Amino acid sequence: MLAACDARPSFRSTDITGAPYGQALELTDHNGKLRRLEDFRGKALVVFFGFTHCPDICPTTLADIAQAVRSLGADAERVQVVMVSVDPERDTPESLAKYVTAFDPRFLGLRGELEATKRVAADFKIYFEKRKLGESYTVDHSAQSYVIDPQGRVRLLVRHDRIAQDLAPDLRTILQASG
Repeated sequence: MLAACDARPSFRSTDITGAPYGQALELTDHNGKLRRLEDFRGKALVVFFGFTHCPDICPTTLADIAQAVRSLGADAERVQVVMVSVDPERDTPESLAKYVTAFDPRFLGLRGELEATKRVAADFKIYFEKRKLGESYTVDHSAQSYVIDPQGRVRLLVRHDRIAQDLAPDLRTILQASG
């Protein structure tokens, strides 16, 4: 009887509804428009942190996210995906635009000065650190994605290795719950 009273949806990903983070985002998109979380109200928002020079996790994650969103059919229009750059030194608006839209033309790349990027990453509990690699560098970073519901509440933490299996059904659940 008590189970029937629990109206919380069942997710495959980690349900972090009510977590006191993922509340602030103020960065510029690859089109030059300042974006805040509230700009995406009315859509489910998938937030991923990465960089365009990433050799493996970032392109795989974005490809998996793109496939999950495409599998939603018409409901894909109710989802926005953003990649927050953890490499503002190299990720120009032009390189971000070319990179993220290669996965899906609707995806947005967000960037800011290093301090703004650090503030957003800290609010989402994302670690990132520049690492020297010969004459160049790479960026170590957390690889989880977050799903924010159409009302603007952070709901899910999705592990990068579970996006292909878990993201589409979880997005369907979130979209269904929000009408």
